[in-house]
Formats: sequence, C-alpha cells, structure tokens
Amino acid sequence: MNVCGAVRMKSIPIARPLIGEEEINAVVDVLKSGMLAHGKEVEAFEREFADYLGVKHGVAVANGTSALDIALKSLGIGPSDEVITTPFTFIASATSILFQGARPVFADIDPKTYNLDPAEVLEKITDRTKAVLVVHLYGQPADMRAFREIADDYGLYLIEDCAQAHGAEFEGQKVGTFGHVAAFSFYPTKNMTTGEGGMVVTGDDGLAERARRLRNHGQSEKYLHVELGYNLRMTNIAGALGRVQLRKLDEWNAVRNENAKRLSGGIKRIRGLTPPHVDRRVYHVFHQYVVGVEDDFPLDRDDLMRELRGRGVGTAVHYPMPVHWQPLFQRLGYEKERCPNAIEASRKVLSLPVHPGVSGEDVDYIIASLRELAGE
Repeated sequence: MNVCGAVRMKSIPIARPLIGEEEINAVVDVLKSGMLAHGKEVEAFEREFADYLGVKHGVAVANGTSALDIALKSLGIGPSDEVITTPFTFIASATSILFQGARPVFADIDPKTYNLDPAEVLEKITDRTKAVLVVHLYGQPADMRAFREIADDYGLYLIEDCAQAHGAEFEGQKVGTFGHVAAFSFYPTKNMTTGEGGMVVTGDDGLAERARRLRNHGQSEKYLHVELGYNLRMTNIAGALGRVQLRKLDEWNAVRNENAKRLSGGIKRIRGLTPPHVDRRVYHVFHQYVVGVEDDFPLDRDDLMRELRGRGVGTAVHYPMPVHWQPLFQRLGYEKERCPNAIEASRKVLSLPVHPGVSGEDVDYIIASLRELAGE
C-alpha cells in the first residue's frame, strides 16, 4: 500500500493541548474578576488535585521544575548529600538536585520499561545517600513497591517525579502518593495543562507548610519572612484552567490507552519495531508512546523520523542523550561508560503520536506508514 497515494496527506502532531470552551470561559471569568494572581482558583485547584490523587496537600507553583526544586528543599536536601536518580529522563530531574548543592548519582534503567531499576539503585547507596528520586517515565509508574522498601530499609527520602504521569497508578494507587513528596508539571504537552505550572504534593503537614513558604518569599505570614524563598506562585488564570482540565483527565487518559493499544496491535507485527512494554501491575497513561527502532528495521531511527514527518506524522526522541552525557555533567566529571541500558535506550527510542487528538483513522494511517517503510 502506498500510504501517501492512497489517502490525502495527514498532519498528526506529536503533541497538542486540548483547549475547549470550558477552559476558555473559566479563564475569561478570571480575567473579568480582576483577581489574576494567586488566589481562590489556585486554592481550589490545589484541593481538587490533592483529592483526585488521594493525598493530603497540594501546593501549586509556577512550573514543574520549581515543583522539583521546592520538593527537594522542603526535605532539607543540601551540600554533601547524594540523591540517586535516573539518567534517562528530562534534565530537570537531575539539575534540581544540583540546585541544592547535592550530587545526583545515576543508576541504570530497566531496559523494558525505561524506568529506574531498583536493583541498580541498591548498588549506588552510600553513607551520603539522602534520597531516591524516581521518575515515572512516559506515563508508566516505576516499581513503587520496591522503591518504598528501599527507602524504608535504608532510611531514605523517596521523591516522585510525576511530570509525565498524571493519573497513572501502581497496584491501584495513584503515583504521587507513594513518596514523602512528589512533583507534577502542567506544561502544555502534558496529559493536562495549566499553560505553565506545577504542583508539589505530600501527606506531610510540615513539608507542605515549608513548600508554601518557599514558593512565596519565605513568608510564614504576610511580610514576615522566616527563610529564603522564591516568587513561584501559580496564577488564578492557570488555576482556573487546571480545574477544568483535571475534570477531563481520566477521559483523556482512557483515549491515550485506546490509541496505544491500537498502535501496539499493529506495530508488534512489524519486524524491527518494539512496542512499549507495560508492567501488568500498572495503569500506564501514555504521556508518550515510545517504540524501539531495532537494528533489523530497514531504516535507522533518524531516517525513519524523516520519512514519517514527510508523511505528516509527528515524531520526537525522548531522549536522544542520557543525562550524564550532557555537556554540563561531563564538565562535572561524570563517566560516559556508566548506565549502558540508558545509553542503548537513547539510541533507539522513538515517540509516536498518542494524545487524545489522535483519531482511530490517524492510528491506522501511522501503522500503514510504518508498514510501508518496513517494506511490508
């Protein structure tokens, strides 16, 4: 089948925020109210998001990176501390550790799920280890039973980076509720958005209180500054947008799952492409749908990307370089040879469109395009 000749050329972006009339009306109402900065809409969003997860506190902030930073600061992570994390993710997970003056220690990943491998983490623990920062990559929860046991056995803080995993579950429990503290992002390409924004969530009253101070100039009350803080508050505009998006999140995640199942059903029959592995204990929310482009596929990954884009199919690589290979970390003396599974993953992963704006017809077109390029 010649895909391009058989149907009109499509345009299927790799990601697209879904903004409807409800979101527009909610934002307009805030604009009309004149109460644009942090206020009641943000506070309502914090409560609703915390209730959705089943956790006690939500602390809304300006973006996901600041959520990570504040989460770490709330725990008192600082110089001389080590935090074990993954080398296969967006760099903010690791740089947030550097901003504390602490040292990121990279443990390798599970080659099937691409998530941090608990066995590798155990090998990295030293007397300087203060915490483990787990990333739920692509929307698939990491093995939180194992990480909870490690944290308990070694007296470590457990931090969850949930930037890609809104609504994901491990053994029926939502991510963001396993650790001492967790961080979410609401960037436009996430499963739900506030434009920019983030959330620190925790069940600990003291951590929540400190997170609220840190986001607001270190104030314990107005004009009483008890510690060094930031201006990282969320606006009412973002809060109003987030409240509407949260109500749609489960439905959108269900669409992502349906698209992923259809994609995997077609891709598993194409030689040289490996569909995502889904742990049977999890509810994967497919922030990204990531295939492995193996050596026996007729095209290398970069050529495959170019061909798909020529057919109107958006693609991306999440992520083309392990964090410890980045120039910043090379200047800090990190060894390139470490974490072979992360290195191999960065060589072969390819993200395909899976978001709720992708139709069943789009999925069929993507599969047909891949088959054609595979020579089938």
